[in-house]
Order: sequence, then structure tokens, then C-alpha cells
Amino acid sequence: MNDTRIVLVRHGESVATVERYLGGLRTCRGLTEHGRAQAQALGARLQRTKELQVDAVVSSSFPRAMQTADIVAPFVGHSDLDVRPGFGEHDPGPDCDGLKFDDFVAKYGRPDFAGDPNAVVFPGGETMAQFHSRIVAAFREVERDYRGKTVIVTCHGGTIDGLLRHCLQTPSTGRFEVFTKNCSITELVQPRENIWRLMRYNDHAHLAELGTAL
Repeated sequence: MNDTRIVLVRHGESVATVERYLGGLRTCRGLTEHGRAQAQALGARLQRTKELQVDAVVSSSFPRAMQTADIVAPFVGHSDLDVRPGFGEHDPGPDCDGLKFDDFVAKYGRPDFAGDPNAVVFPGGETMAQFHSRIVAAFREVERDYRGKTVIVTCHGGTIDGLLRHCLQTPSTGRFEVFTKNCSITELVQPRENIWRLMRYNDHAHLAELGTAL
């Protein structure tokens, strides 16, 4: 049997990032035009290089992740998405979702994502422990459902951070930080049961000619 290969792709630049608000599922407004161009560049690279033989494209249910997947999927020979809500970003809850980040900080203080994973970061939202439990469950389901295959998963920066911590068996918070670029490739391979090998992280060479958004 072939190795299971899970390729995590952070979505393209989002409206929530540019407008600096907490863009949970309830208020996500998808990609900017620059974000769409980033996804197009990733798809064109994968079509040109054929570096991945993709068996399926999985996405979180957030509009920004699904739009990224919709753009990339045809370049790797797919038209359908396997939408899995479990890969969604950290849920800020109904009271905080959509708040401008500066307004959130003024009201609740700066969130401590590196502290106690069971502490309340967003009042009414997920703790880090709950968030990580959810995304790890989604990851294990994909591992089971696509064993021996190569799958692209379009998801989120926080999701990738949490899954790297899970696969590398590091503390769930603190100790180190990763800064995952939009539309970058993070590739994990499972050569044998319960072992994950990090093949590459944050590969965004295809974005070099795009520059940054205005």
C-alpha cells in the first residue's frame, strides 16, 4: 500500500484578515481578489510540476477555505470537494465572531493562545483544547477514509499549527510558534501506523511573483 499523504494548504488571503476582524464561520466573507490570485498560483504550480498525484480535495466549511479549494481542485484533476467542518478555524463563539480585533482586545484583553489550553480565550467560544480535539478528530477521519492516498486539505493557520503539534507530539500550546503563509503547502506523510513524517512546511515559492496585497 502507498503511504498516506496529507497536504495541508492554508486558504488564500481573506477579507477577515485584511479588515482585521474575528472571522469565524458565521461572519467569514471569503477571499480577497489577492487571495484568489494566490490560490490560482498554487493550482497552476501543481498542474505544471505534477509534484502531487492528488486523489481527493478536502476543505473546511469556511467560505475562504472552500473558495481556495474550488480554485485549486480543477488544476489537480478534481471537481468535487469533500467538505469537513471539523477542519475549521478556532471558533470564537457567537458573541465574538465578527468583532474587530482591536475592539475584542479593548473589551477582553489580548488573547493568550500560548497559555493554558483549557482557559477561555473567546468568551462563549472554543478553548484551545476543544479546538485541537476537534481538528485532530477530523484529521484521524481523513487518515482512515483516505488511507494509502494523497489528499489536499484546504484549511486554516490555526488548524495547521494544531495538527503539526499533534503529529510532532509537542505541547498543544506554547514552546514554539509557526507562521503559516496563505496558500502555502505543508506536507505530512505516514510511512507506517502512528508515525507521521513532516516532508515540508510553509512552501510558498509559487507566490514569489505575486507580492503582497495593497
